[in-house]
Amino acid sequence: MDSSSTGAASSGSSALHNSGSEGHDLQHVMDTRKRKRMLSNRESARRSRQRKQKHLDDLMAQVRQLTTENHQILTSMNMTSQVYLNIEAENSILRAQMAELGQRLESLNEIVNYLNSSTNGLFETQQDHGTQTHDDDSLMQPWSSIYLNHAAIMPSADVFIGRAHGQKEM
Repeated sequence: MDSSSTGAASSGSSALHNSGSEGHDLQHVMDTRKRKRMLSNRESARRSRQRKQKHLDDLMAQVRQLTTENHQILTSMNMTSQVYLNIEAENSILRAQMAELGQRLESLNEIVNYLNSSTNGLFETQQDHGTQTHDDDSLMQPWSSIYLNHAAIMPSADVFIGRAHGQKEM
């Protein structure tokens, strides 16, 4: 072979080598880009996991807070319900006392009416004779001896309160 063919072969081999070198450089650039993309994706995935973990932690804290608030509300509701039941029981006692006192008042009014009707006739006859011993206003006074005697035989409200609270009569 002559030197011209050796030169041509050498230049051909150099062209092949250049194109091989360019391919290698291109491959190296692509590998570098691929590695950067992989690192970027990993970092993005790590940040995404951190955001998810923070969101989960926030939700768990909110669950704890809402559970505490729920417990406080339930406690408050139970206390309010107990107060309501106590007031209802007290109201029942007061209604029973009111009914009993109403009956006592009605009985006392009947006694007063009876006494007024029977004493008016008596007073009229005594007035005619001029020997009246009581004035009519004394019969209308609740502290007069007539009312005190009748009030003494009526049960007191304490009896009803004791019954309502489960105490036995003595």
